[in-house]
Amino acid sequence: MASLNVGNLGEYLREQRRTAQLSLRQLADAAGVSNPYLSQIERGLRKPSAEVLQQVAKALRISAETLYVRAGILDEREREELETRAVILADPSINERQKNVLLQIYDSFRKENGFDVVPDTGAEVPGVPDAESTIDADAESGAGDENGAGTDARGPRTAGGSDADTPLN
Repeated sequence: MASLNVGNLGEYLREQRRTAQLSLRQLADAAGVSNPYLSQIERGLRKPSAEVLQQVAKALRISAETLYVRAGILDEREREELETRAVILADPSINERQKNVLLQIYDSFRKENGFDVVPDTGAEVPGVPDAESTIDADAESGAGDENGAGTDARGPRTAGGSDADTPLN
């Protein structure tokens, strides 16, 4: 974890606030923090907590992860992973169960490639097993459609056979 660089953070917050055309008081009210405290953050005199940064980011409608990087709470690589997660969670075209499964698959790929997995930031969906156990259970049981064909982590299987039976031309 990098050391806090609150001066840089304060300058960035002031710039974002002005871009959003908000007064210091308006931003403080929207973020639920006191006006003097926010002023001290902007001037580099205070080190805000991650929770306060999250509230300010929400009020400014910017990424909290960007503020965490500016404050030295997150490094750049962690921010990129969190942004990927945020995009998945914000996608209105997929439901919550699908989002949860997609995040679990994403975590398994990162783990397989030797990257640390950030703790799940998505909402848990009751009764939804994790993606790896679902894939493994389907593969072991031969679960599939009414013709005996199914899918697993490797892709589709044909009726009466497996993907190992497919010629490799």
